[in-house]
This record gives sequence, structure tokens and C-alpha cells, in this order.
Amino acid sequence: MKLKTTYYCQNCGAQYSKWMGQCSACKQWNTIVEEVVSKKDPQSPIKKNLSKLLKLNQIDTNKEYRIATGNDELDRVLGGGIVPGSVILLGGEPGIGKSTLMLQIALQLPRQTLYISGEESPKQIRMRAERIGINNENMKLLFETNTQKILHVLYEENPDIVVIDSIQTLHTDLIESSAGSISQIRETASEIIQYAKQTNTPVFIIGHINKEGQIAGPKILEHMVDTVLQFEGDRNHLFRILRAQKNRFGSTHEIGIFEMYNKGLRQIKNPSKLLLTSHETELSGTVIAVAMEGIRPLLVEVQALVGTAVYGTPQRTTTGYDIKRLHMILAVLEKRMGIKLSTKDVFLNITGGIRIDDPAIDMAVAMAILSSNNDLPVPASWAFAGELGLTGEVRPVTRIEQRISEAEKLGFERIFVSKHNKINPNDFQIEINQIAEIKGLKILV
Repeated sequence: MKLKTTYYCQNCGAQYSKWMGQCSACKQWNTIVEEVVSKKDPQSPIKKNLSKLLKLNQIDTNKEYRIATGNDELDRVLGGGIVPGSVILLGGEPGIGKSTLMLQIALQLPRQTLYISGEESPKQIRMRAERIGINNENMKLLFETNTQKILHVLYEENPDIVVIDSIQTLHTDLIESSAGSISQIRETASEIIQYAKQTNTPVFIIGHINKEGQIAGPKILEHMVDTVLQFEGDRNHLFRILRAQKNRFGSTHEIGIFEMYNKGLRQIKNPSKLLLTSHETELSGTVIAVAMEGIRPLLVEVQALVGTAVYGTPQRTTTGYDIKRLHMILAVLEKRMGIKLSTKDVFLNITGGIRIDDPAIDMAVAMAILSSNNDLPVPASWAFAGELGLTGEVRPVTRIEQRISEAEKLGFERIFVSKHNKINPNDFQIEINQIAEIKGLKILV
């Protein structure tokens, strides 16, 4: 039999009838490879006669709708727990803690869990479990990469929850290309998803990412699964952030925050306390901002350093903040307040190794720049929450009551917000100062 081949882009999964130097979909060069796509006809363990027609009112909704993982941060990101029959894809950089997180979840669950590993040996997983310090007899381990054999075991064992580490290591007999190729990932994921939907068993799938930060494999993989989670963080810092990029059963605005330590990942119940640094003396250029990550208020420390440019072109450097937004704030300060910053180096840092995209920290960024430029410290008991417009106005931000309550709970004495936010100051113990324009910040420093 003549083998049928086709060409796939290893970066985005686009299919071509012949080889091309550049992928027309993602514009990457030398990423198109030839793969064998002729199918065999092995005895597949997937049952063919499970499907039947159902009327909507015949579907029983009285069964357990969510499965609690025992990890509050993960449950929050998932929307309250695991939905039976759902397929959850977890991606992240190498060494960020994906396997550690999934092993902790598998060990914490009081249900029968099957952990399928195609990367680590059983001894390596046992050593990691001993380091985590959790012993669970309900978890079983399988070291296998062939999906037909995996499905045979799944139908025999009938576990409550399945974890697969990782999808790039699996291969199916239905496709003759190598493991990790576009066609293999698509086919193996399809078989796993079909099993999850037929048996109503939730499945966690760990996926690798490419150099662009996207989950490796065809883009259709993210469309096939129910939930796509991204595990982010800097390996040089302790904090890890879990985000939902797609969630059919909940919001994508929630985040979970973890801390990496010698026994695995620890949940951070109150991240604001850890992200704020206590200084013995007040320092210029340090301001506290009240940001929102999803629906969770988060107090972060914004640090700015303004100095005379040594070279002709001043430097603009940010860590954890959008450099283009910094340029906009500098332009507004120079235009609306007359602060000459065109010959100054400006360095901005969001402490803790996290990235903040909430525009509500604009006022804190501007305040930190003014404080460093004038070398006058801002009181550590002050917090800021406001977005800056190009005309110099301080624009209102969402969920202002939650932001004020968080600052009040952490012991701050004053908070500066937009005058356009509708607030009743009598509802809070903290002193609330409402500012209409950025010129109102000048009197503070």
C-alpha cells in the first residue's frame, strides 16, 4: 500500500499539499515538515455503540456537578471545581511546575486517580511524591505512551480522574508519524477527549509550549478541549500564576497564585501581604497600587528610578509593566504637568516578579515617577487606584469598592481614586481622596 503523506507547519499546524519555505498562516520559515497520515485499522479499544439520542429533559442534572480538588486556587480558576467529563489542558514553560502541580492535585484528591507519565519514570515520580510529603493510596501510576494501551487500561481501571503528562509524548497506532508531531497530537488528543466524554471522566492534559509561548501542536488542540490553563511565572522568583485562557464552565478572569518552595507549590491566600515590602525608612520612588487580577484585588509595589541620562538617548526600561504605557504616562506628565523627563532615564519595576496589565495602576506609576524625580518619598500608608487619560484626567476604574476594601483591610490610611468614581466615603474607615486631574498629584510631592 502506498503511504499517504502531507505537509504540516510544526508551529501553527497549517496543512499543505506540498513543501513550502514559509508558512502562509504564521509567517514562520522552515517549519513545514512532511508527515505520514495513512491510517491503519487496529482493534481500537474505544467503544463504538455508546452514543444514543437524548432529549434535553431526559438529562439528569442532579448528580454531582463539580469535583473539589482540595486546592482552593485551582478550584477558583476552574470556576468552582472540576466538571465531570471535562478535558483540561495545562501549559507552561519548562521547569515552571506543571508536573508538580498536577502530582499534588492527584495526591490530594480523595478519589481514584490515574497518573499517566510519558516523561518521568515511576521512580522519579515516587521521589517527587516523597518530597511533596503526601501519601495517597488512591493514586495509581502508569508509565505508557501508546494511546491504545492507555485506553485499554482506562476502560479496565475506570478511574475517577486522569492526569496525562504530557500530550506531546503520546502516540497512536492510527498514525505513522513520530510522537510530538502535529498529526500525532491531534489524533491522540481526539482519542483521549472521546474517552472523557463517553465515560464522563475528567482528564488533565499537560502540554509543552513553543518559543512563542503558545502550546505546542496544532491550534485546534485548544479548541478541542474544554479548558486551557496557563501556568506563568519567572523561574528566578517564587511566585507562580495560574490563568484560564479558555473555560467553557466558568470565567476566564480568575487567577490562582502559588509559591514554589522545597516541598512543591504552596497556595497564596493573601498575595498582597507577600508582594508588599516593609521598609524601615520611607524611600522615594516607591508607591503602592491597588490592581485587579480577575475579580481579586491585589496590592502591588511600584518602584521607579529617574536619573539624568548618561548617554544621548535616555533609557526606558520596565519589568512587569507595558513599556508603551510607560511612554504614554511620561508624555502626559511632560505635557500636562510641565515635568521635563525627555532627558531622564526612567526605570520601572513591579515587585514580586509578576506582570500587571490593569490600567488602574497608572496613577501609582505616575506618582512613583514624580516621587523619584523630586527625591521625595510617598508615605507608605497611601495607596492609589486610577487610570490616566491622554488629556490628563484621572479616569474611573472598575470594582472600586473592592479595591478600597482591600486597602482598608491591609491597614492603609489613605487611598487616592478618581473623582468620577461614585463612592460613599461613609461606607469605609479609610480616608478617600478623589482626584479629577493629574495636576492634583503635584501637591503630594
